Amino acid sequence: MPSYGYLIIAIIILIALLVIFVVSFVLYKKTPVPKGCEDILIDDEKCSSCQNNECRFKHRNEKE
Repeated sequence: MPSYGYLIIAIIILIALLVIFVVSFVLYKKTPVPKGCEDILIDDEKCSSCQNNECRFKHRNEKE
């Protein structure tokens, strides 16, 4: 197979992966919140003992 054939295959694979990512992200955003989980509040006691500094909920609690 010529070298440009491998390049075309690589581009097709990358485009397919990108399409899968975009479709899964859109479907994730459209998924409704499960029943019973609409009003879940963040537990400050559990967040204070958590060591994850990258947690978006922990940062939200610190700002309030």
